[in-house]
Amino acid sequence: MKKFAKWLTLSLLAVFMLAACGNDKGTNVGDKAAETDDKLKVVTSFTIIADMAREIGGDYVEVYNLVPTGTDPHEYEPLPNDIKAATDADVLFYNGLNLEGGKKGWFFKMMDSVGQKDENIYSLTEKVEPKYIGGKDGTDEEINPHAFIDPAVGVKMAEAMRDALIEKHPTESEKIREQGDEYVQRLQELDDEFAERISTIPEKNRVLVTSERAFQYLNDHYGLKEAFIWEIDTEENGSPKQIKQLIHYIQEHNVPVLFVESNVDTRPMETVSAETGVPIAEKPIYSDEIGNPGDEIDTYIKYLDYNMNLIHDELSKER
Repeated sequence: MKKFAKWLTLSLLAVFMLAACGNDKGTNVGDKAAETDDKLKVVTSFTIIADMAREIGGDYVEVYNLVPTGTDPHEYEPLPNDIKAATDADVLFYNGLNLEGGKKGWFFKMMDSVGQKDENIYSLTEKVEPKYIGGKDGTDEEINPHAFIDPAVGVKMAEAMRDALIEKHPTESEKIREQGDEYVQRLQELDDEFAERISTIPEKNRVLVTSERAFQYLNDHYGLKEAFIWEIDTEENGSPKQIKQLIHYIQEHNVPVLFVESNVDTRPMETVSAETGVPIAEKPIYSDEIGNPGDEIDTYIKYLDYNMNLIHDELSKER
């Protein structure tokens, strides 16, 4: 608590200094933001939601994203520019499902510190049934926040954002609705395509082995079995006990291939591969984020499409 209070004092001081020096919106705000008064000022908690906002809001929003690519969204420490953007925002979107630390996490501490109104803050997963990880016999469970890996959940998130932006920007509601509907339709098509392609994988190969149990929603939705090294992204990632348990599972279930996420240490899965003789997929799979603009996977649509192709192609290979 003392650490957060110290951070808050320094951050607010920096905000006042920024305000005195000019209208600096930070490096991840649109270049024309200061030139327009009719754009809705949107703040998002992490990269996938930021991309959704740009796709659905189009020219009618100015998007500022908080957690950048390569940074843990669970325990983020906001910067002075983040505080200023949150203060000025017309609407703020967060994932929910405990991704940002829940009601006592960094996101809501920041909302309280800048005095944002509840009616400006939107969770995009209110209609998503949470899944749980960790704990034994139903105790000490945590909500798995990685629902967005499933395109069917992406549909619900996009619909929630579309409706919120329409509510907050009534003068451009017709155009925002049109853009939102088009985006939702594309996600629905990906959901259908994913289901169809999974059905073509030999049934004995329908098991997704990853480092972390981030793919629970996707696996349950499309009927894939799952296995992993660690369940929760904590300090104990890739312990000898965890690795031994996965090796035993692989030996019992004839697993065809292993997947490693783009943002995790590859060494634990390399150990599993060496001990079992099961190869690691040639390309990484994506879980927590998309890349920076210009990267191969720099939009949510590309992220879903890439994962779909990778899972299908790797699990369908004859080995």
